Amino acid sequence: MKLLFIGDVVGSAGVAFVKEKLWKLKRDYEIDLTVINGENSAQGNGITPESFGELMRIGADVVTTGNHCFRRKEMSACYEREPLLLRPANYPEGVVGRGSCTVDLGRARVAVINLMGTAYMDSLDNPFTVIDSILPEIDTPNIIVDFHAEATAEKKAMGFYLDGRVTAVLGTHTHVQTADEAVLAGGTAYITDAGMTGPEVSVLGVESSIAIEKMRLRHPVTFRESSSACFLNGVVVTFDEKTGRAGAIERLIIR
Repeated sequence: MKLLFIGDVVGSAGVAFVKEKLWKLKRDYEIDLTVINGENSAQGNGITPESFGELMRIGADVVTTGNHCFRRKEMSACYEREPLLLRPANYPEGVVGRGSCTVDLGRARVAVINLMGTAYMDSLDNPFTVIDSILPEIDTPNIIVDFHAEATAEKKAMGFYLDGRVTAVLGTHTHVQTADEAVLAGGTAYITDAGMTGPEVSVLGVESSIAIEKMRLRHPVTFRESSSACFLNGVVVTFDEKTGRAGAIERLIIR
């Protein structure tokens, strides 16, 4: 069985580029399940009901998010009604939405879990403790984890912590694809960051000159999405649906 995981989609241009490329990717790689991190898919920042809906219409099976999941106030109702839209599972009890879901593909069931790191990020519940509480409740060996985190050390630690317990630990958030994809000793596919999908000549999707001004002069600026050509970053994970063990992970960069 094959999973296509697409890293942080940025803005309307990123969504349009996914729409342009996704059908062919699914066909060429014989994809069974597509998971897209859409937390930056809205124009400006965050995710909206409209950008979520568009990602689902163009072929996502599950949409994950991260630290911008509640940037738009209209999202609260969307998280409540949409079972395939996830926010990090380690938000405190009582926060609207779901941190995990299970997709029935007929021949197999696949669970998707969204977690957020706490190093240099918001002070959510401990992701290691939270994942330990979630895993016993999942009734399939096929488990995909989107770990939305800043620190590479925290992502590496989570990968090794979950090795042999989940199918894949796929990092998001930093928007820069790493070259450390591997199947770990216990059969878990891992990458520190799957990268981003959006304007390539940019600073994390933002017009470079604006990001430079912000960092150089330290005064408020209005971020604007770069108008450069887009690229798509992600991974394809091949796994045995009977055991949940990964056999291969391949990085993708589509220009």
